[in-house]
Amino acid sequence: MTNTQPRNTAAGLFAPLDDRFFFMSPFKSLITEGCYRRISTPALGGDQLDGEFQQSIAQAMQAARAEGIERPLVVGAIPFDPASPSSLYVPRQWQFFDKQQARQQAARYPDNPLPAVSQTRPLPAKPEFINMVAAAIEALRGGTLDKVVLSRLLDISTAGPADAAQLLARLVTQNSESYNFHLPLPDGSRLLGASPELLLRKQGNQLFSQPLAGSAKRHTDDAGLDAATARQLLDSTKDRYEHRLVTQAMNATLQSRCTALSVPERPECISTSTLWHLATSIEGQVKDPRDNALSLACLLHPTPALSGFPHQAAQTLLSQLEPFDRQHFGGIVGWCDDQGNGEWVIAIRCGHIQGCQVRLFAGAGIVPDSSPESEWRETGVKLTTMLHAFGMH
Repeated sequence: MTNTQPRNTAAGLFAPLDDRFFFMSPFKSLITEGCYRRISTPALGGDQLDGEFQQSIAQAMQAARAEGIERPLVVGAIPFDPASPSSLYVPRQWQFFDKQQARQQAARYPDNPLPAVSQTRPLPAKPEFINMVAAAIEALRGGTLDKVVLSRLLDISTAGPADAAQLLARLVTQNSESYNFHLPLPDGSRLLGASPELLLRKQGNQLFSQPLAGSAKRHTDDAGLDAATARQLLDSTKDRYEHRLVTQAMNATLQSRCTALSVPERPECISTSTLWHLATSIEGQVKDPRDNALSLACLLHPTPALSGFPHQAAQTLLSQLEPFDRQHFGGIVGWCDDQGNGEWVIAIRCGHIQGCQVRLFAGAGIVPDSSPESEWRETGVKLTTMLHAFGMH
């Protein structure tokens, strides 16, 4: 067994998951095994190439090479608040795998019944969420803030521990075009998800991003209505405004780090199994060869698609309105190798699993024209990605 080859992927990508980091992408899919060194240094200021965070990454890579780990890489997650400890590590072994292979294995994975759900609890409950959105709209109409992203949680208790491998197999089967991931966390819990949103991919000196902002529920049982919904989303003044705030901010942030940058003026519509999203495909050429996928991801994180705009004012309002700490929800998940290549996605359409307790997350961008009732429904639709994996509706 070489240091870059985990146990034979032909024997199964999904079972046992144990300590394996799994990341399935339309670009490159990765599975790792074991943990050589954890990195908990907060990612605040992680875009600074000589800063503490980047130094901690470089030192971990250097130590791994000294231990005989060829071509080390770092995997894991950075929480929504980059001032909080990171959940990153250098794995002992890793291997890229074929996405089609994963889809085939997921389809064949035994679909045994999951433990029964004994209780569900929204946090906050609907009346409190409606009031929270209404308070945000009032603040937005005050003129100092353009957008804020508010979220809610759904806590689920099950009769027994959920099978993470089975949940991941279902997520891959139900959301094969998404960025599917499984991350073992230091406390023994797990973060699983099927994110539709690419924050940053870097390959050589090329960077790519595809921010999402503005969404509408799909109607997969009616092709005509589904297509009409996509057209309405593209023409929606409210959603186009929300999306433009995100792309303009990302354009301004990336300009100084690129020799060339392409940000289309008009978004496109992309779909998941449950939603249409406004999306913009951003491409650029990185100026400094020392920049890596993680430094550029830290430069962007969190984007206005997850916090709001302007960022600091949105963060202040979030801290006043949301009755919980997002932790990894709304953070980023991915990998970066010792050549600076890598991929980081937004931790949305995801869940945190610890024993018999599951916590799901969904957020929505609030602008002055938002409707509290509509935002409750939108976040409900977003929760269905994970609920469907549990067989719930």
